[in-house]
Amino acid sequence: MMNSVHPTSQHVEKTTPPKDLSVAENNDESDKRLLELGYRAEFRREMSFFGVLGMSFCAIGILTGMSSAFQTGLFSGGPLGLFWGWNICSLFMLFIALSLAEICSAYPTMGGLYFWVCKMKPDSPALGFCTGWVYTIAMILTGTSGNLSVALYIASLIEIGQKISLTRVEIAAIAWGVNVASGIINTVGTKAIGHMSSFNLWWTIGGTLVLVITLFMKAPERNAATFVFTDYENFTGWGSKGFVVLLGFLQAVYTLEGCETAAQVAEEAQRAEFLAPVAVVGSIVGSWIIGLVYMLALLFSVQSIPAVQSTSYAIPIAQLYFDAVGPRLTLMCLSVIALAQFMAAVTAFTASSRLLYALARDNSVPMKRHFIRLNRFQAPFIGIWFSVLVGCIISCAYIGSVIAFNAILSSAAISVMLGYLQPIIVRVFWPSAMRERGPFHLGRWSMLINIASLSFIVFICVLFVLPTARPVTQFNMNYAIVSVGGIFLIVGLTWFFWGQHHFVGSVHTNSDIVEEGATVSISSGNK
Repeated sequence: MMNSVHPTSQHVEKTTPPKDLSVAENNDESDKRLLELGYRAEFRREMSFFGVLGMSFCAIGILTGMSSAFQTGLFSGGPLGLFWGWNICSLFMLFIALSLAEICSAYPTMGGLYFWVCKMKPDSPALGFCTGWVYTIAMILTGTSGNLSVALYIASLIEIGQKISLTRVEIAAIAWGVNVASGIINTVGTKAIGHMSSFNLWWTIGGTLVLVITLFMKAPERNAATFVFTDYENFTGWGSKGFVVLLGFLQAVYTLEGCETAAQVAEEAQRAEFLAPVAVVGSIVGSWIIGLVYMLALLFSVQSIPAVQSTSYAIPIAQLYFDAVGPRLTLMCLSVIALAQFMAAVTAFTASSRLLYALARDNSVPMKRHFIRLNRFQAPFIGIWFSVLVGCIISCAYIGSVIAFNAILSSAAISVMLGYLQPIIVRVFWPSAMRERGPFHLGRWSMLINIASLSFIVFICVLFVLPTARPVTQFNMNYAIVSVGGIFLIVGLTWFFWGQHHFVGSVHTNSDIVEEGATVSISSGNK
């Protein structure tokens, strides 16, 4: 609460430590900007820069994405495709991060991509509604995918350490437990997530260092540089070398998705209008470098690509480590990756619950009053446990069909890219739609970077739905297009039968404190 300044308060201000005063002033400025955008400050700003940066690092999960999807590039182009694909995709993902960061700086609010579209195109509420729901579903599916990956790492650890192969039912049961654990951590609130995100930042850097040193020191044979930079592998059945290498790009894109997660906690971050966009861009730059070092260590140490391709372990990267460093060190290495994977999955549910909160706040979710409730830890717990419930239900698909489950999760990666697409389309075709400009902006390079981002997103979305193996059969068919179509059908029907009657765009929550808004602005300046 802001009170008028009197002699006592002046004395207190003089004796307040400069650091605390600076933080308070930054928070006041961020809350003032939030008020200008139409929302009261409902969350405590307890996330520091490292917490916000850690959120994006957690969501990208460089160790986990690189490890879990490494075989995709290894079998589609081999080391040649992996190395060059990583650097090319990292460059374009940096362009996307810059485009999103510029918008985030102007509109530092919870909801991220969804709110940006609503703010820039208020005359098209259907576009904002669909963006929000497609992206929310993508985050829930991403969390579900991450938690199943944790279960697969645990299954591989058990198989290596105890020589016991788990069934799909047992792996799904572990995934359910991991889903629940993710929900519990998120329920504890912002401060716990911030600490975990900060820890994950250092865990990723330290873990990468440990894994790289272990691979280089223990691998019985290190591959030559010619193998790492020029060897071509093709286990897809496709004859076109260029197309096979392009398929390997999917590994890099899948790994680097998630930089925008920092925007989902903008209302819980200090000086969000600057720190959130810096975290969006910084997470991509850091992941590019860390991922390159880790990937080179894997390529120099892989002993047999056919052995990885034919492995019996639940996750193929386990075979690469087993051949390179032996069973004991493999247990250590997989444990490092599994913990990083778990933290990444936790942040996906953080993002989905905040998105559900933002959607409910704007009347685009049925039973609104439940999704905007906060517990004593300042966590939107209904959205958290809704995400957990959906994740557990989807995990059941793994029991019946791995192909069906993979199709559902592939659609998550496409949906994330489609979520990126909406605000960037607005920036390219309606450049005057973003009337405000935050402290982080691209200046005269803005349009060029946005066009490059738009072109790459369209290219990748097409690539994601093409067949990845030949000849195409019912067992290797890429069903992602069916899954994505299902998501669009659900969202479209929701808009037609419910959304168009209730959702008109972002809804201001500060209507009862309009006059107080002016007072807050004046008081902030005096303070």
